[in-house]
Amino acid sequence: MSTKFQTPNTKTDTSLKGSIASSVLSQSSLSLLYPPFADISNICSENIAPSVGNELTASVASAVVKMLEQMGVQYAFGVSGGAIAPLWHSLENSSIQVIHFRHEAGAAFAATEAHFTSDRPVVVFTTAGPGITNAITGLYAARWDGAKVIFLSPSTSASQRGMWAFQETSAYTMPSADIFTTGKLFHYATTLESGEQLPEIARRLGLGLARPGGFVAHLSIPTAVQTSTAKTSWSKVNLTAPGVTVSEETVSECAELISRGKFAIWVGFGARNAAKEIRQLAETTGAAVMCSPRGKGIFPEDHPQFIGSTGFAGHKSVLRYMQQSRPLHTLVLGTRLGELTSFWNPAMIPSQSFLHVDIDPEVPGTAYPTAQTVAIQSDVKLFVRSLLKHLPKSPIETQQSLPKPECEIFSSFNTGAVRPEVLMNAIQQIIVDGSDALIIAEAGNSFAWGNYMLRFAQPERYRVSTGFGAMGHAVTGVVGAALARNGKAVAIVGDGAMLMNSEVSTAVKYKIPAVWIVLNDSCYNMCAQGTTMQGFNNLDIGIPQGDFVKIAQGMGADGIRIETESDIQLALEKAMLSPVPFVVDVVIDPTRLAPIGSRIENLISQNTSV
Repeated sequence: MSTKFQTPNTKTDTSLKGSIASSVLSQSSLSLLYPPFADISNICSENIAPSVGNELTASVASAVVKMLEQMGVQYAFGVSGGAIAPLWHSLENSSIQVIHFRHEAGAAFAATEAHFTSDRPVVVFTTAGPGITNAITGLYAARWDGAKVIFLSPSTSASQRGMWAFQETSAYTMPSADIFTTGKLFHYATTLESGEQLPEIARRLGLGLARPGGFVAHLSIPTAVQTSTAKTSWSKVNLTAPGVTVSEETVSECAELISRGKFAIWVGFGARNAAKEIRQLAETTGAAVMCSPRGKGIFPEDHPQFIGSTGFAGHKSVLRYMQQSRPLHTLVLGTRLGELTSFWNPAMIPSQSFLHVDIDPEVPGTAYPTAQTVAIQSDVKLFVRSLLKHLPKSPIETQQSLPKPECEIFSSFNTGAVRPEVLMNAIQQIIVDGSDALIIAEAGNSFAWGNYMLRFAQPERYRVSTGFGAMGHAVTGVVGAALARNGKAVAIVGDGAMLMNSEVSTAVKYKIPAVWIVLNDSCYNMCAQGTTMQGFNNLDIGIPQGDFVKIAQGMGADGIRIETESDIQLALEKAMLSPVPFVVDVVIDPTRLAPIGSRIENLISQNTSV
């Protein structure tokens, strides 16, 4: 049962005050201006501040690139081709840094990570036909993860459509729905058939980039149109938008609810800009704090009030807390509570209600539709700041005997293959604690070990994709992250992912200091372990063992192979000091069970509930 603060007629539990049920978002609320996933042409234009128009007399390709520069784009990632050549040339001759990738999906994954690192929109470009379809997986990851990415592609010129042109890209050969139109993949998509469309395209892109959360757009430009003349002008769009917030009355009601007794805070990736405020809230109230896998580090994991991460490879300490000290309310900040965050485990439901804060009004109540949920559409930072004003200034004593996340430390080394737990302990010491590098964990056992064993005290040091969860995301995304932060970024990946979609060559070409730590166990080990746990045996998941150091060196990078645990420290230190892209190839003991039990239990429950 969900209580929606933003609508006056939403049902609510009778135990909640009437003012909560009738509370409405203030008129400054962005929800009135930027309805999530809505057609952004309906946005109120008076809330966008225009500036002096910019007269353009140039090719459409040049005009599009100038528009992107004005919108703050610094990077364009993609793969070239004849159909995109005019636009590609204009990008190369602009202030935008163009990075030429080896695969379009890798370019899109890298764009997602570059956006989160730089907080700027990033361009992805491809050629026609297969260039577009290759990019789709990475673009879906951008959409699911909430990145801001603008996709540029060519389409077949009007005079050649239906004639089987090479790599023809038209309604004759490709589906239009969701690829060339606004839908499940793109928040905004259009085909530019004339330079006269540019003012409207600029307006809609600008409004989309100003909205909170992600925005993925597709601008398809026929090859002939790219070189046509654009004589037009448009008003520059101010990309600064007001924050979503709720009334003081609503905040006061929330403050009263959490003051009635024990409550917990559940932190997600959407709260990454509110780390300071969340810590102050926790220390003021004494609340227990847990985080989603994507939210690691927003609240310091070494803080005495932190009880662990939830969901996939989460900590049993969280479930112990919920079972032994179940809170009256749980304040959910910036997480959808999706499958890999919650597994929809009923044990995570508080005794009275969730107070769920999110900028997307569709999120609260979705994961737990039968649980009492007070839905609050707001920017997390603005809400927590306002909430703090309604709470006592003096800190409340922390809840006693809060359980702590498990931490397994090995005091001696094995002489055989490397245990992943020992490797993770070394990564913690040398990379997490010993540097400021960003760490990205690949889907699979790499993510399981990273989420379970690595501990972060600062936000935005750890990245995983728990929505789309595509293999190859971290392998290629690390290149975009390292470029955008102009410093080290480290990907923890499996050998399967490293063989699937690698951009080591791209990092070499542009001197990007990415590091790959490959868990080389000669198999798709999460599939191997997971299917065995489900009762399916003798499946072929083996991979011939590769030598990733030789592969890296063959492309101009450097690397080192680790076959015993005593070699880990020196190898990681060498990787972090390397001025060139570096691969650490670790021969992993495949018999060590990764902490994926909760995921497998959830899959088994799905099989029995059909």
